Amino acid sequence: MLNVKRVIGGAAIAATMCAGGAASAQDGGFGGPGQRYVPTIWVDPDGCEHWVMDDGAEGFMTPHVTRDGKPVCRRGNICGVMPSDQFFATNKHRISAAGQKRLQEFFQSANASAFIITGHTDSRASDEYNMRLSQRRANAVAEVGESVGARILEARGYGERDPRVPNDSASNMAQNRRVEIICLR
Repeated sequence: MLNVKRVIGGAAIAATMCAGGAASAQDGGFGGPGQRYVPTIWVDPDGCEHWVMDDGAEGFMTPHVTRDGKPVCRRGNICGVMPSDQFFATNKHRISAAGQKRLQEFFQSANASAFIITGHTDSRASDEYNMRLSQRRANAVAEVGESVGARILEARGYGERDPRVPNDSASNMAQNRRVEIICLR
């Protein structure tokens, strides 16, 4: 019963936020003048869905769960890892023609219903710079996937925030510079 109350409570919060956003559109949006909350579903790297309301500065998020309280997750696994050094020049996000061809072949042969693309960097630059670079690289890979008809649910940059290994040597930093492709089945 507790889980049902949580689901109903979450639905009520989401409905209130949506209704509040629609009702107050004339006065500048939900939460005050100049704010506009946009409802969406965010899929985390594990494939689990979350209800999200965001105005660009702050947001609200709650897990998307079934009526019996189980998280709604899509079966997914990392099905491709692109070492960034092989696909991108230093500090660049453009993919070479040969790299694009390899990615197109990958997306066409992968047996997945959809993909999530995540970009990662090492820790040599600022966090802000790394976040932007990893997002641009994830977007570049997503564009290649979309060019061959792959369904890309999300392209997200994590910068240096999700390292595979500590950034304490050149070989470790090379492992952390990557774009991961998560296949959802």
